[in-house]
Amino acid sequence: MKWETVIGLEVHTELATNTKIFCGCSAKFGAEANTDICEVCTGMPGALPVLNKKVVEYAIKTGIATNCEITRYTRFDRKNYFYPDLPKAYQISQLYLPICHDGYIRIDTPEGKKAIKIHEIHMEEDAGKLIHDKEENCTLIDFNRCGIPLLEIVTEADFRNADEVIAFVEKLREILQYTGVSDCKMQEGSLRVDVNLSVRLKGQEDFGTRTEMKNLNSFHEIRRAISYEEKRQIELLEKGKKVLQQTRRWDNAKGVSVSMRSKEDAKDYKYFPEPDLPAIQITDEMLESIKASMPELPESKRKRYTDTFGLSEYDAQLLTSDVYISEFFENTVSLSSDCKEIANWILGELLRLLKENCIETKSIPVTPKNLIDIIQMVKENKINRTTAKEVFEKVFTESVEPIKYVQDNNLLLITDFSRIKSVVEEVIRDNEKSVSDYKSGKTSAFGFIVGQTMKALNGKAPVQEVQKILKERLG
Repeated sequence: MKWETVIGLEVHTELATNTKIFCGCSAKFGAEANTDICEVCTGMPGALPVLNKKVVEYAIKTGIATNCEITRYTRFDRKNYFYPDLPKAYQISQLYLPICHDGYIRIDTPEGKKAIKIHEIHMEEDAGKLIHDKEENCTLIDFNRCGIPLLEIVTEADFRNADEVIAFVEKLREILQYTGVSDCKMQEGSLRVDVNLSVRLKGQEDFGTRTEMKNLNSFHEIRRAISYEEKRQIELLEKGKKVLQQTRRWDNAKGVSVSMRSKEDAKDYKYFPEPDLPAIQITDEMLESIKASMPELPESKRKRYTDTFGLSEYDAQLLTSDVYISEFFENTVSLSSDCKEIANWILGELLRLLKENCIETKSIPVTPKNLIDIIQMVKENKINRTTAKEVFEKVFTESVEPIKYVQDNNLLLITDFSRIKSVVEEVIRDNEKSVSDYKSGKTSAFGFIVGQTMKALNGKAPVQEVQKILKERLG
């Protein structure tokens, strides 16, 4: 407990542009290796970059959403290093005049709200991808990723534990998705987190020697990596050893971090202004236009859900944690004022089926009208809740029309009360002991009688009516 962990993040997000940052090659994920490449993104001699304007717009959107100052005169810089997946032997990035700076994102902690300061956000191009083939004992290179536009969000060293880190990344992911800047699919590498971590004695002002763990792409990895690395550094210091400034790779299978190389500083990259790209002047008109196009962000949306729709903060948090779920909720609410019931169906049955069928939220196979039809049938006592769930699953998996499906499969509840009364009489005659137990004060026997009645009616009677008729009959 005498040690304190200090963490800063560098978060890389791939932007949702159609083309790469400096050429017209497709930026789509999943293409066959080395098919979306050209002389620009593979660094052929004499090839010149041309900036994708959408990248600048997305960077400014991100800066506005994260409370940053926007640099009105900005430019690119050349970052020199040699690595097999970097064909130019340099990366076009931003060091001296990053497009956004001095922002913050507020996160929730057990002690209350905490503002995590953002040092800067800068634009840059991605490198290629190395694929290690153990069977052939060789390394292959896919250059498709070269030139994919990235934003790097660099925080101050404001984190003190893994919970705060994860809360920040979740909040940042929401912002990036809501603004349409990135799909943030961590499994595809479009949101990657580098963790800079050091430890120091509590009360000490100076930071310890930090290490950087590269390219963590799941919350589970982030938590495990932080836990391992802080313990590793503390053990070294308590043995009187030094922590080396290193870049380390997280081996998720083994649960350890492995040294890759000594950690470089900016001077090691020999930065200088990129000579092949002109500086960028952000005009008042451009800035105002982007501000006017900003969507409602998650925090504002949550407040509206609690104030306008009367939802709990917990439900509002769940509904707004995913932009597509929030969109589905709002489209459904526009058809009905039964907000709480709609929220219950989305947070219950819809999320369950999406998870079980491994379907992304942007591909919800149910329409808002489908859900309203089902809710309305329950409300009008045409089907019970159990049948409603079965119908909802059919709509989800087979795209049936709920009203037609209920009619075609004879699922409508029995509304002939004389028939219900007749069945009630039969159940009472056949279950004399349970009737006697109920009349002698054993209230649990009533549930058994209701169950027997519903069974005799094949579950197709409104349970409230069955209970009402039974109570009238039994006194």
